Amino acid sequence: MKRSGDSEGEKRRKRRRLLQELGDQKIPFLGPSDRGFQQLWDSSYSGLVLRKSCSVPPELHGRVQAALLTLRKKGCLLRDLVRVRDRDVFTTVSRALLGEPGHTYRYLDTRLFAIPWHSEDTEVKGQNCCDPDLRAACKALWELNTFFCTDVSQLKEGDRLTQCTKGEAETKQVEEGDTESKHSEDSKNSEGGDSESRQSEEGDTESKHSEEWDIESKHSEEGCSGSKREGEWETGSKHSSEEAESSQVKPSETGVAAGSEHSEGKYPGWSPKTTVGAETEPMGLGTQEKPVAQLKHSLSDHHTEDKEEQASGQGCSQPSPPQVCTGPVKFNVTLLNYMDPAAMSQLKEEPYYGMGKMAVGWHHDENLITHSPVAVYSYSCHDDKGESSEGGSGEKAFWRIGLKVAWDIHTPGLMLPLESGDCYYMRDDLNSTHQHCVLAGDIARFSSTHRVAECSSGTLTYIQSQCQKALSNLHTDPETGSHSLLALLPRTLQHCEEIHNEVEFEWLRQYWFQGQRYARFCSWWTRPMEQLEKDWRLMETMTMLFLATVEEEGQAGEGRRELAETLLSALIDRHQQRQTWRDRCHSSLAQTLPPEEAPVDRPFWGVDDPSMPLPFDLADIINRVESLLWRWAQDVEVRKCALCTRCIHV
Repeated sequence: MKRSGDSEGEKRRKRRRLLQELGDQKIPFLGPSDRGFQQLWDSSYSGLVLRKSCSVPPELHGRVQAALLTLRKKGCLLRDLVRVRDRDVFTTVSRALLGEPGHTYRYLDTRLFAIPWHSEDTEVKGQNCCDPDLRAACKALWELNTFFCTDVSQLKEGDRLTQCTKGEAETKQVEEGDTESKHSEDSKNSEGGDSESRQSEEGDTESKHSEEWDIESKHSEEGCSGSKREGEWETGSKHSSEEAESSQVKPSETGVAAGSEHSEGKYPGWSPKTTVGAETEPMGLGTQEKPVAQLKHSLSDHHTEDKEEQASGQGCSQPSPPQVCTGPVKFNVTLLNYMDPAAMSQLKEEPYYGMGKMAVGWHHDENLITHSPVAVYSYSCHDDKGESSEGGSGEKAFWRIGLKVAWDIHTPGLMLPLESGDCYYMRDDLNSTHQHCVLAGDIARFSSTHRVAECSSGTLTYIQSQCQKALSNLHTDPETGSHSLLALLPRTLQHCEEIHNEVEFEWLRQYWFQGQRYARFCSWWTRPMEQLEKDWRLMETMTMLFLATVEEEGQAGEGRRELAETLLSALIDRHQQRQTWRDRCHSSLAQTLPPEEAPVDRPFWGVDDPSMPLPFDLADIINRVESLLWRWAQDVEVRKCALCTRCIHV
């Protein structure tokens, strides 16, 4: 809920002042070769668990990595055109959603429709919705999902990492440095993060509004065009997806910022086995502790203020109470991401700790069941043939994850390198109390991010049940085929109109905005969306009947006035949203996409379409209802005046 006293501009000015106060100082962070690393992990990042590649079954590696390459080869991994601060931007990360049949995942005003796991025999199910190669790839990722569900459920309190199986790989000893927390030199924040200096209004993937990108709001997402340091301090919102925005600046040296001892060359020989031992020595923060700590109080106050403004859920016509994860883990979707540093022309330095080049900025994963875990499989390869980053590629920089405690500049950050095939889990409340970023390596990387998505309003079953509720108020004469409304209660009609809008804007237009991408690969969603559109057409008829009831001749009573106000509210919302979606479909950014990926403005119909009961443009109807309400209000005033006159004469 917004505080009335603070505008968005005022908040940005506050953040700017705080960041200016921080100046060029870097907050400490620790890597695996630093003294105190294990103690920091145990004390402040205990929800993070690392499973080394060599402890995952080799045959599973083979199937999963082949599946990821197949999906990329078939073109299933695509950049999303998402909504940030009322502007469209492309994600720099290519992605696809796989999961339980009929599930969706929503982020940045974008609903992704899951390609089903294909975990069952398609001949038995009678659904031959995609080719055998794609079906096999989806099934391989379902096997990985099953592995994660079992593995995460078996973890015990205090588990931090899973070692290689005996005899499978020898760990190499890494000497613990006596170095204290790492601080890199100043990160360059050049115009790459502020695309205003380089891009036209909608002519490229970076929007001018990346300058104003406030990661403390719901718009902190992975894969989108770069943001400035100003808007990137903390992501307090739950509405940030697993892949926060990728931050981009002018090209500079790859890897970690100069001055940091976390050069990638130190990590090829690192094994978690050598860092498991308890580290009891305190972590020295040196002379930098005091000035950094001085900022803590003012920053905490500011962030507490922002926390009060965060919304609770996206995409629901009627938000449900938050669910809490209990019992055995069951990941229902995986968001696949593909990132190639060579294709990311400008990567921004991580600005607060000096951890290195960021492919994905600081964020929380969004739209998840409260306290549910997240499991991530990381696969790095040189090319589409799947040549692994392992075996003689020690000079190539590892991809790494960075973690920090949200709303806290006092606790050092944690940086963990990932070899190809490594997995990590974020358990308990780690995702809500901490933030993480992805630090770019030198070669391409896939990630399969398995999660327990909050789908109370995001499944096909849900929206079909909503349609049934709305259409239950529509009677169809079996002989004539004519329609009528069964109930005329304002609350009933309001609920029907809300479902009407939900079907159109959260499902139909979301689906068609992403073009033909789903039908090209998998036809699973084709028939369900056709049926939803048929149901939606019947809801258009219900709105027409609702309008006829409101406009029916006769004296206006309190009940009809309430009906008119209910209808007017729904029509205004529908009219505005249609215009927004129409503008998005015809934006210059949308026009840069190939035809098979370009947004489709659907449903859309002309003014003379006899199959549609109401026009697409609702402006005239809105004016009619407003005029009706105004006339009724005038009648009431006239009657009041007449009554007053009679009283005076008496």
